[in-house]
Amino acid sequence: MEEQLIFPATLPPDDKQKRLALIVALLLPIPFIAIIPIGQIQLPRIDSYIPVVDTVMLINDSIAATLLFAQFSIMRSPSLLALAAGFLFTAFLVVPHALTFPGAFAPNGLLGAGLQTTPWLNEFWFLGLPFAVIAYVLLKRIDGAKPIPRRAVPFSIFTTVMAVFVAACALLWLTTEGIEFLPAIMADPVHPQLAWHFLPLVAISMIAMALLWLRRQSSLDLWLLVVLEAWMLNALLFNRLVIRWSVFWYCGRVFAALATSVILLFLLCETTVIYWRLARSYMMLERERDNKLMDFEAITAAISHEIKQPLTAIGANGSAALEFLGKVQPDLEGAREALNDVVDGTHRISEALDGIRSLFQKVDQERQPIDVNEIVLDVIRSLRSELKEHGVTTRPELTSGMPLIEGNRSQLQQVVINLIHNAVQAMDITTDRSRVLRLTTERRDHAISLAVQDSGPGIDPQQLGSIFDAFVTTKTQGMGLGLAICRVIIERHGGQISASSDGRNGALFRLVLPIESTDRATAHGELSH
Repeated sequence: MEEQLIFPATLPPDDKQKRLALIVALLLPIPFIAIIPIGQIQLPRIDSYIPVVDTVMLINDSIAATLLFAQFSIMRSPSLLALAAGFLFTAFLVVPHALTFPGAFAPNGLLGAGLQTTPWLNEFWFLGLPFAVIAYVLLKRIDGAKPIPRRAVPFSIFTTVMAVFVAACALLWLTTEGIEFLPAIMADPVHPQLAWHFLPLVAISMIAMALLWLRRQSSLDLWLLVVLEAWMLNALLFNRLVIRWSVFWYCGRVFAALATSVILLFLLCETTVIYWRLARSYMMLERERDNKLMDFEAITAAISHEIKQPLTAIGANGSAALEFLGKVQPDLEGAREALNDVVDGTHRISEALDGIRSLFQKVDQERQPIDVNEIVLDVIRSLRSELKEHGVTTRPELTSGMPLIEGNRSQLQQVVINLIHNAVQAMDITTDRSRVLRLTTERRDHAISLAVQDSGPGIDPQQLGSIFDAFVTTKTQGMGLGLAICRVIIERHGGQISASSDGRNGALFRLVLPIESTDRATAHGELSH
């Protein structure tokens, strides 16, 4: 399947471009009409004028043709190839026009030029662009159906360039060696003789404009219409009324150069805009990729963070079980208790993985009525080996008769585990006081409050505002994801989590979770039974 390419030849004009093109089209006739009263005034002869203006047009048309050839090499549309050929034709033909003009490089011109050579080259030059636009419009029908094969693109460009070059050379021969086959345009080096030579230029320009108007689709079509309008006005006024070295004559070449510059400026501006859009899209893709990598790192870090704690407990309980069994008189009860803790640890790992998966998938697992006191006691029991190893004394102060809340048990359990684990790590550096972990539950209106308070060194009050952000940590080793995950879980349960500390006497983390309605909790309880 072919990709949809974005180029001036395919993009429809937006409202801003339409307004700008309309303004330019309405203003174009003004300078042509304004110059009519003074157009026949003769000005001093400047022999360098034609070489300078023709050089400007050579540069403009060459760059425009190059840009169109570049777009053709990507889109492979025959219509763009024809339009590029038209601009290349005007670029090629302007060279002999300058060389054969009397007085520009030689008194009678170079290349065997005669009196009629330059005006006929100018005539053919004016016909080149309208004919190219007509071919462009007619070939647009087959652009999508019959694009040039990709392998044939270089050959097509080379063949077109050579064909245009041969055509320019043939016209140069016709206007020099074969000039007797053409009617005379100039009566003398200054005054014109042929009165009707402007009619083919105007007629072909009008035909090109009509075809392009009926089949206009893209921004390029819109601005080609503006160029053809200037082209037709120039052919109508200056080729009909012109006398060399008059105001008409001087201004005519300037307006012709400006007309070809419109397409060049349009192509350059659109190419710059497309490049900017491409660069911005590339930057957004890079940012998206970096975000995905960061998400992946966050997921792996969260998995590591949540799995490390139960794995440590499993290892400690496994060692304890081996120690109980290795005694002279094996302590079977102690071993059984330790192995039960190992089984509980494996269940915790499975629940942690399920919780993390649902957390990063942004979907809620099935919720159920939960007793917060029960979660606290289960966590304390599962972590008793770790708490004992670190010399931490737990003091649960749980309010009895607490109503149920609705939530995901494994996720809320992970929150409590994270908070206790962080408290234990914080109290590890405490040597001047007892290591006491206080867990308190209480009812607050329509919510349940759980407070986890340690006797560690506390948290710098200036850091309290950011400790729940991802990748922010107060530890020397840590990813800074534990509290961020806790915040996400609590907020998805409709609750809030906060922290307070004076920076000296421990830290207090408080969870506030909404209470499930009694009727719903009862229904859940009946279903569970």
